[in-house]
Amino acid sequence: MELAFIPSPSRGVLYLGPIPLRGYAFCIIIGVFIAVWLGNKRWIARGGRAGTVADIAVWAVPFGLVGGRLYHVITDYELYFSEGRDWVDAFKIWEGGLGIWGAIALGALGAWIGCRRRGIPMPAYADAVAPGIAFAQAIGRWGNWFNQELYGKPTDLPWALEITSSSDGRVPGTYHPTFLYESLWCIGVALLVIWADRRFRLGHGRAFALYVAAYCTGRAWIEYMRVDDAHHVLGLRLNVWTAILVFLLAVTYLVVSSKKRPGREEVVEPGAEASGDGAADAQKSERATEDDEVADDKATDTATGKSADKDEAETEAAGKKTGADAAKDEAGSGKKT
Repeated sequence: MELAFIPSPSRGVLYLGPIPLRGYAFCIIIGVFIAVWLGNKRWIARGGRAGTVADIAVWAVPFGLVGGRLYHVITDYELYFSEGRDWVDAFKIWEGGLGIWGAIALGALGAWIGCRRRGIPMPAYADAVAPGIAFAQAIGRWGNWFNQELYGKPTDLPWALEITSSSDGRVPGTYHPTFLYESLWCIGVALLVIWADRRFRLGHGRAFALYVAAYCTGRAWIEYMRVDDAHHVLGLRLNVWTAILVFLLAVTYLVVSSKKRPGREEVVEPGAEASGDGAADAQKSERATEDDEVADDKATDTATGKSADKDEAETEAAGKKTGADAAKDEAGSGKKT
């Protein structure tokens, strides 16, 4: 008998009059707002303009949604194009089914287009939004809870997830809540990136690469626990191999980038007013300039004072000399008389 478990919602959609509010879509929307909000704060702190992250997100988010859906449909094509299935369901994104690999890949393409239009270095933008993306994933995973999907192996642990639906091959019971594991892991990844970025001043895309590597590490073992249908290669699920490959690419980029381009970008958005770290540097420079100006003024005043004193002394000496000469001349004149 289970003493405790995480209950699943009886349905994944609520109706506000005729308007359906779907839990899966709601979680994704909240995640996007969190990612843009945090990314904006980090971008400003690095010297960029407020609003730039949101402007580029207008490109990145739609591309990411399309990429995530494409990856899911391609890797699980039998759910939409096999006998008895309706291919129109491939467009019903609100019913679940987004592949993070496709979302990041195509989302990066959209971000690149937005950055290019603004004259902004793509790696710097990626570093700024990396923790926000991880937080967005943490929130988005709760959409799987609303849809009763992507759970793990059966378990009777106190935090087991109760599945009540029997549609699409589900078997009611209690299972490992892999959606919760991944959500917590993504929060840890976001905090790790924020800490490492402050500690080591990561730049040129290395904060984003750290996010990717850390996420892949968790995704590999969480994916291994899942029991939903998936394609297997050499005994491992396709997404496990994808996580391993992407992890290696991210680590390689970290190593090569740190050697070729150490440090952090000095300018992330041309023409932007300095703020955050940039503002601090600008204030230091401004204070140094003011100090130099004060020192120069003092030196000038000192030199001017000394020159004035010297002129006054020379004038006084000349006056004394003139007086002495006049007295001498007067004495000589008296003698002659």
